[in-house]
Amino acid sequence: MAESVLDRIMECQHDLRKGGPEADRLGRLTDSTVDTMKAAGSIKMLQPKTHGGFEAGVREFAETVMATAALNPPAGWVHGVVGVHPWQLAMADPRVQQDVWGENNNTWIASPYMPNGRAIPMDGGYRMSGRWSFSSGTDHCQWAFLGAIKCDKDGNVAQPMAMLHVIIPRAEYTIVEDSWNVVGLKGTGSKDLVVEDTFIPGYRVMEYDRLLDGSQVREAGLSQTLYRMPWSCMFPLGITAATIGICEGLLAEAMTYQRERVNAQGTIIKDDPYVMYAMGDAAAQLRSAREALVTNAEQIWDLVDAGREVTFERRAAGRRDQVHAAWQAVGAVDAIYPRCGGAALRMDKPLQRYWRDAHAGLHHAIHVPGTVYHAASLSSLGVDPQGPLRAMI
Repeated sequence: MAESVLDRIMECQHDLRKGGPEADRLGRLTDSTVDTMKAAGSIKMLQPKTHGGFEAGVREFAETVMATAALNPPAGWVHGVVGVHPWQLAMADPRVQQDVWGENNNTWIASPYMPNGRAIPMDGGYRMSGRWSFSSGTDHCQWAFLGAIKCDKDGNVAQPMAMLHVIIPRAEYTIVEDSWNVVGLKGTGSKDLVVEDTFIPGYRVMEYDRLLDGSQVREAGLSQTLYRMPWSCMFPLGITAATIGICEGLLAEAMTYQRERVNAQGTIIKDDPYVMYAMGDAAAQLRSAREALVTNAEQIWDLVDAGREVTFERRAAGRRDQVHAAWQAVGAVDAIYPRCGGAALRMDKPLQRYWRDAHAGLHHAIHVPGTVYHAASLSSLGVDPQGPLRAMI
């Protein structure tokens, strides 16, 4: 049952918590953490039941990602990113589903989707080369979704321009080992990938526009509400859930740290009304961010379940609320971390790691507010946004 994934994660919370600092040191998730997540079925939550998945609802998925991230930030991030890939693969050609899941339905799939590849058509598929950054959890994945621009046979960008999602096995790309030297989310192992003139069979290629407009899922014949959800809701959901969960973890660590702390003036922190106010306000802000994210996803779920159209205006409003939830959460912990005193800066304290990871989460493209807020505002005024304002909505 999908509901038991969270239970299994919480049963292993001690081990997961221990794995966070070690992941930071290694620059990737520990093998033990991955074993725990695989045993719990973390990455199978949105996977189709036909391939051993749970087909969980959006709340179950988001809340499990948050709980994981609160215990082990990089594990929660990988869960939020890699955990959405089975949702997309459910819409792909059955042959590629068999390639990925046929022998092991607990196989993980990496990304990223940025269109850094150049896909040149040839008989039966494409030849592709490129280099991609930010492949979270990639050391523990055996396949990857990689973004590419469709080219003509001469290698020029085809017109009209089209973006492809190419599904490629581990044997056909190289992980650049020294490519993830960063200040935050170090333990996610989000390294670069390189592909050099590799043949991609046509059945392992998906068109991004068809995924975005829903024609991909209709062609796949999937009737489940889960798979008919908009890409612009599902893709950001795990990433923002992880960011909020990391912030919730920081709050929990701060509460533990402040419980017996005495400040430089000899005041017991529990007797400092200003710090207690800040902690209470942060807790309320995090609760608000969590519910805003989950409620928005559930409202879109209800529209899809009822067979109603999820309009561009509604999708834009959903993206606005999702982005705001991430910034609200990080803003909340920014108000409490400085109130934990100078010792909280020490590298042997967990607070600094959570703080760095939370801020790193805001750097994901899915959390950039400018065009999203702009598009949502225009849509609410009856204006149909065009061009870049429609990106990822």
